[in-house]
Amino acid sequence: MRQAKKEIKDTGVIADILRTSHVGRLGTIGGDGYPIVKPLNFAYHDRRIYFHSAREGEKIDDIRRDSRVCFEVDLPIALVRSDGNPCRASYLYRSVIIRGRATIVEDRAEKVFGLRCLMEKYQPEGGYGDFTEEKLAITGVVRIDIEEMTGKEDLGKEGLRDAALKALEGKAVLPRVLERE
Repeated sequence: MRQAKKEIKDTGVIADILRTSHVGRLGTIGGDGYPIVKPLNFAYHDRRIYFHSAREGEKIDDIRRDSRVCFEVDLPIALVRSDGNPCRASYLYRSVIIRGRATIVEDRAEKVFGLRCLMEKYQPEGGYGDFTEEKLAITGVVRIDIEEMTGKEDLGKEGLRDAALKALEGKAVLPRVLERE
């Protein structure tokens, strides 16, 4: 990372970003050799990422061909308006980039586990029922085993940083729009 001061060293903060972010972006190596990125819903559990997919398709083909993947999530916190000097406009954020190996889950118990992790994240109140055998048969589940994970943030300085942290703690709707003082 070019600017070490922006690195998130607290693994708890990184895990919280992964637990609360709704959309992640999966990077694979396409069949033509070019990288490809796809947005998807995901769940984080015990240094692993789980997502569901059709059992066939571009990302599954890419994973079968080369299991090396990159995964990114970002949390936009605030847009800081310029005060007449465009160089003073800013964007406050947190992000996580993961490098790892993707595996198409074949074990029924792990597949159900991954799907439950997703349901608990996106419908924490429960009430979603059991997974039927016919749905399990047509649903793909992929696990990413994390090899490297890096967090980065720009929360601004002084008053902006305080406002950004307050927005994060208060569960405010993000991103916010902040004015320079």
